[in-house]
Amino acid sequence: MSSALIWLPTALVVAAFMDGWAAFLHGFVWHRVLWPIHRSHHKPRRGRYEANDALSVLHAPIAIALILYGCQAEPGLTRELCFGAGIGMTLFGVAYFVVHDGLVHGRLPVGFLLRVAYLRRVVEAHRKHHDGARGRAPYGLFFGPLELAIAVRWRPREGSTHGRSARSPRA
Repeated sequence: MSSALIWLPTALVVAAFMDGWAAFLHGFVWHRVLWPIHRSHHKPRRGRYEANDALSVLHAPIAIALILYGCQAEPGLTRELCFGAGIGMTLFGVAYFVVHDGLVHGRLPVGFLLRVAYLRRVVEAHRKHHDGARGRAPYGLFFGPLELAIAVRWRPREGSTHGRSARSPRA
């Protein structure tokens, strides 16, 4: 069996998982414990960098270690899974950088990506996150439009004691 049949699907699953992980960290760690650092991202940037940029490199050493292990370890399932996980983390990191820093915040010349309808929705969702002084949901980037859709669907009706929205067919 080709090793790519193991590490490639692993990379894709890990890349998708990373947006959920990033949303969790963003909402429950960066907007709480690490707010003194992350706050710089919610203020107008002065200069090329902001303190929050330090948070973007937290997972890079893990991804590098997984890729290196996947390149140097004895052949086997563990090696392929580690390599795939490292590649998936790296894919997510690059995509996040291009879309978040480039497209959403204009730090890279990637405006042509706005031709992709879903990426326009990602930008809109992330801008909603930046509304208000301390930010609010959605905390994920690529699944941000989905977070917003779920929040609208499950928002309680006025006077309701349950979680279904007025649009719910089984209200």
